[in-house]
Amino acid sequence: MRYRRATAAGGIYFFTVNLADRHADTLVRHIDKLRAVTRSVKQAHPFDLLAMVVLPEYLHTIWRLPPGDANFALRWSLIKSSFSRQLPSSEPANPSRRAKRERGIWQRRYWEHQIRDDADLARHVDYIHFNPVKHGWVHRPADWPYSTFHRFVEHGLLAPDWGGPAEDANGGAHGER
Repeated sequence: MRYRRATAAGGIYFFTVNLADRHADTLVRHIDKLRAVTRSVKQAHPFDLLAMVVLPEYLHTIWRLPPGDANFALRWSLIKSSFSRQLPSSEPANPSRRAKRERGIWQRRYWEHQIRDDADLARHVDYIHFNPVKHGWVHRPADWPYSTFHRFVEHGLLAPDWGGPAEDANGGAHGER
């Protein structure tokens, strides 16, 4: 089966990329390697990283590709393969992966969504920054170290307490969005 992907040159895309082992902590355990690989790929094949969160077993990110360029697949292939090569080989790989010289660290596919407008972009940025709270890793986005949330705060785009617990009218805590 052949998958069809959106390919708008110069487009803005939201991605979800998962590890094959959904119980692993590989991405946060090797965050420095992931950051270095991403920087290297960005230098060779530019894109703007608008927002990102890295959780133990998956990541979400939003990229803006350069005008005339729609090749996010190449960038993901380079990031995934370069990251994998930097890790010791200990994960199981099925015969299909071995035949294709794949390590078995990443799921083969990833989710991409082409951002349609400013409101869609804002929703996806919020989703990214709130994700560690949603999945119970922290109580506030500010407490998760592997997120562009901190860059948004530094630039005055979000308040440091955005998305954190707040007192409601009845005195109980809830997450504000």
